[in-house]
Amino acid sequence: MSAKAVREYDGKLLLAHYLQQSPTMAAEKPTAAFEQPATRLAQVDLSNVSTSETADKIDAAVEAALTRAERLNPWLTTTKLVAKPDQLIKRRGKSGLLLLNAEWEAVKQWIRERAVKETNVGGITGVLKTFLVEPFVPHAQDVEYYVCIQSHRDGDEILFTHEGGIEVGDVDAKALRLAVPIDQPLPASERIEAALLADISSPTQRAALATFVERLYAVYVDLNFTYLEINPLVVLETSEGAPQVVYLDLAAKLDQTAEFESGDKWAKARSDAVVYGTGATTGPAMEFPAPFGRELSKEEAYIQDLDAKTGASLKLTILNKDGRVWTMVAGGGASVVYSDAIAALGFASELANYGEYSGAPSEAQTYEYAKTILDLMTRTQHPEGKVLIIGGGIANFTNVATTFKGIIRALREYKQALIAHGVRVFVRRAGPNWQEGLRAMRELGETLGVEIRVFGPETHVSAIVPLALGKAATGLGGGFQDVLSKQIPDTAPGSIPGTPGDMDVDPLRSGADSVPVTTAPVPAPAVAEGTGDSDSPAPWYSPFTANTRAIVYGMQPRAVQGMLDFDFICKRKVPSVACMVYPFGGNHVQKFYWGTQETLLPVFASLKEATRRFPDADVVVNFASCRSVFESTREMLGYSQIRTVAIIAEGVPERHTRRLIRLAQEASVTLIGPATVGGIKPGCFKIGNTGGMMDNIASSKLYRAGSVAYVSKSGGMSNELNNIVARTTDGVYEGVAIGGDRYPGTTFLDHLLRYEADPGCKLLLLLGEVGGVEEYKVAEAVRAGRITKPVVAWCIGTCAGMFRTEVQFGHAGALANSARETAEAKNAALRAAGVHVPDTFEAMPALLNRVYSELVQSGRIVPRPEPEAPKIPIDYAWALELGLVRKPAAFVSTICDDRGQELLYAGMRISDVFRDDIGIGGVLSLLWFKRRLPPYACKFVEMVLMLTADHGPAVSGAHNAIVTARAGKDLVSSLCSGLLTIGDRFGGALDGAADLFSSAYDKGLTPREFVDSMRRQNKLILGIGHKIKSRTNPDLRVSIITDYARQHFPATPILDYARAVEAITTAKKDNLILNVDGAIGVLFVDLLRHSGAFSREEADEYARIGTLNGLFVLGRSIGFIGHYLDQKRLKQGLYRHPWDDISYLNPAAIQAGISATKGDRVQVGAAKIASK
Repeated sequence: MSAKAVREYDGKLLLAHYLQQSPTMAAEKPTAAFEQPATRLAQVDLSNVSTSETADKIDAAVEAALTRAERLNPWLTTTKLVAKPDQLIKRRGKSGLLLLNAEWEAVKQWIRERAVKETNVGGITGVLKTFLVEPFVPHAQDVEYYVCIQSHRDGDEILFTHEGGIEVGDVDAKALRLAVPIDQPLPASERIEAALLADISSPTQRAALATFVERLYAVYVDLNFTYLEINPLVVLETSEGAPQVVYLDLAAKLDQTAEFESGDKWAKARSDAVVYGTGATTGPAMEFPAPFGRELSKEEAYIQDLDAKTGASLKLTILNKDGRVWTMVAGGGASVVYSDAIAALGFASELANYGEYSGAPSEAQTYEYAKTILDLMTRTQHPEGKVLIIGGGIANFTNVATTFKGIIRALREYKQALIAHGVRVFVRRAGPNWQEGLRAMRELGETLGVEIRVFGPETHVSAIVPLALGKAATGLGGGFQDVLSKQIPDTAPGSIPGTPGDMDVDPLRSGADSVPVTTAPVPAPAVAEGTGDSDSPAPWYSPFTANTRAIVYGMQPRAVQGMLDFDFICKRKVPSVACMVYPFGGNHVQKFYWGTQETLLPVFASLKEATRRFPDADVVVNFASCRSVFESTREMLGYSQIRTVAIIAEGVPERHTRRLIRLAQEASVTLIGPATVGGIKPGCFKIGNTGGMMDNIASSKLYRAGSVAYVSKSGGMSNELNNIVARTTDGVYEGVAIGGDRYPGTTFLDHLLRYEADPGCKLLLLLGEVGGVEEYKVAEAVRAGRITKPVVAWCIGTCAGMFRTEVQFGHAGALANSARETAEAKNAALRAAGVHVPDTFEAMPALLNRVYSELVQSGRIVPRPEPEAPKIPIDYAWALELGLVRKPAAFVSTICDDRGQELLYAGMRISDVFRDDIGIGGVLSLLWFKRRLPPYACKFVEMVLMLTADHGPAVSGAHNAIVTARAGKDLVSSLCSGLLTIGDRFGGALDGAADLFSSAYDKGLTPREFVDSMRRQNKLILGIGHKIKSRTNPDLRVSIITDYARQHFPATPILDYARAVEAITTAKKDNLILNVDGAIGVLFVDLLRHSGAFSREEADEYARIGTLNGLFVLGRSIGFIGHYLDQKRLKQGLYRHPWDDISYLNPAAIQAGISATKGDRVQVGAAKIASK
């Protein structure tokens, strides 16, 4: 979720500190006509106190918190006060949770009576743990006002009423409004007065409020608020000076995704220096508390922390710790679908948790996630036993087998507990490597002693829910067995789940009244205008054709290969990917496959160069990060040839997205995303990872066009729609996932109107969700006749109203802020407008089949024979993972460490080394620095040499040494062969990392400024990043040396600086950690500067002349020599590289493109570079 509520205390601190500082959003900043009173806010925080503590401990904690508040805020004892809970509770006054005009002693007693005690507010029970105390402000009721700023898709809206306070009434009906379009200046004070303040008679108050609104809006934009409400807002006129404007009660939401942009400002307003006038100038990071009644449990907090440390998504909300039904669902959209299905069958009160895992979590991460759920699940008994549903949609890129390894490991660990609690497990999953994942899960069921039923993509996504809950004959139209008789084969323990290729799945039937149809749906003959081979421009409604060419922004080889594979099986004549853009490298080429042959694709350092070389490319697939995607997309919108931009990144700040929407509208560009997997036009074009692996694309028949066009928010559920449409109709014509954020670049209606205009599309499908109001625009378009083609629609999230507390679902926009935004209300509105809306999502396939059948019978869809299914190339690495191929190892190696290698003892006798106890570090200090270093420094040098001694036979240096040794060369020649590979790309980053971090530190750059400067220069930060290791899977070598340094070095300022940089880079990507080269580099600078053995000039000189890289050369020589000796000992013969591991590229093919002779390697697009 992006828009997250903050405490009133924090909201007021932000407002108090930045009200006069934030840059104006008006054409010019007016002179303030009001006075801002001094900030006096006291917080009594007991959030770390548990109700499970003894009464004495709780009382002691309350007294300590009150004492601390009094010590930090001495004004509490000298003024009348207001006290209230500060836990996102609405209408506190009407709930008796507001104390007014009281002395401090009375306030303390009032808090004592309520602190760490359960309280029921509006039917929701929670524990009061945080209180806000501030001065009481006497005032007349006629000076109470209401003001609110809220964000919409096209801009912001300011609401104002001249009547505020507890009895404000229906604000939506009575408020005056002022719309501020995105990126447009706030109107002048006179316009604000006319639009909002006409009901205020006092000119002084009007002027004060007009300038206050200007300041309020400036803070709103500057700090990335998404909602800001003040009620009441009080204006106090004085005999001298300007009126005081006091915000008595405040509710606010911030855009959490904008933390990288505004987080420092948020923290500063919460610092001791700002709040108390003394102390640290940087405060703690902004806290986003859970809604009242939804206090985070230890387990929820653990998963939240795990989620924050990974690029994947891990979510867990405990709804009923004693519930019978537990879920472990992959995918944000799928997780909502499963919850809906459980609730629809009457088990909402038994649903124990909501959560999801997605974004390709590692085996270790899924293990921790699964272990946490299983631990919670097996704490209490249930008389009927418990059910665990391990579900998910058809993944786009998550390796199902890898994630299942973590889940299986956790299930084995909890074997006895699962048996004791009578747990039954039901599994449904599909996506990359799903066959292996389900096979492993089925085999587990045979040995675990727990019933495990396993299903694949032949099964409707949530059809296992009624089976698991014993409701197979109800709630699914004509009955479970009738509707899904072939969708759920019997896969009780001992049977083998079927696959799409070996199961004859008929279209779903909705009952006896459904229209009979052909049992094997086939594609319609119509091909949309502009999708053929013509070079004429495609019409507005068809952004993707068989001639569409795209630029992929970002180094995303997997996505590019997927697009090329899709092109190949669709028999495109020209690859859809024209080139790639990677700003962090110069122009070069990358190797890919076209079918089974290798090809080269150009990579440019700038979008300008890419568009110049490929003027026919009109689509950009933007894989830039959430931090940089705004600037890169804005640049893309400046090129007239670009017609469509797809933004893949999640976590894009809402204001950035809204600005891009405006720019895209001005440029007449279709903007898909953010937070999208993309879209697909079967037989023509696909965006990035859309559609998943090739086997899923083939099983969903996406290599040719059908008649059904869909639009969805969820990328994972798009694959499910592909599957459903392929099984119930003649297939997909086009599909777009607009993204799960609150403000997607294009809306449901935008795409449905395209489909309406496209003659190739015959049937429209909409999958909406709880939150937002875009579905109402679709209903209105159908009612008004703007959409005349049949529409089948369903909004997921119908379970939301059955939960006691607010639940944020997987997508940022999946949260109802009013009754109108609920899934039930939107489904009802769509149904009333004439849209085909099923009773449940499970019934949607049958309804879709019925509507399709009617179109076939009426002649609007004319089936055609099914074309031959294409052959699907498979990569060697993927085939190896699937266990389909094997290959002998090129080398035999029996060493991977530095034990017994003492050649570097030359120059000093071993007896002297042992007698003086100086070790290798002492020898090095004598030979390199001409002085003895302290023992801890010698030990550190030895640790560096041990850590860098070897890294296996496959790296370039060891590879060279081995090949040279097998050629019969001597030790020195073999060693030199390995050493000559050391440079910037292999092992030589120590000097560079040390120079980068120490220079930035010496210049006084903050870590944020340093990272931003490197990004602006399009330079990588040497010493940051690892291919395998990550924040959650740290490099043990780094931990060893940094822990040692912190314990023994006098000071480590450069290491501390590098760690601060790491905290910023890992927030972008989990593997952008401080690597071993960077750690050694920065620690050696700290050693040189602070050991006392060198002057500053000497330290800088040693760092400058290559000493650090010398450490790597010396250490790695140990391993190179070891590999040489190993090969001699094994008597390995002359090595010759196998020809099938070499790309032989015919020069003629470079110029001819794909039209090379059979057997030649093929080059696509690289001639664009070669010819220049």
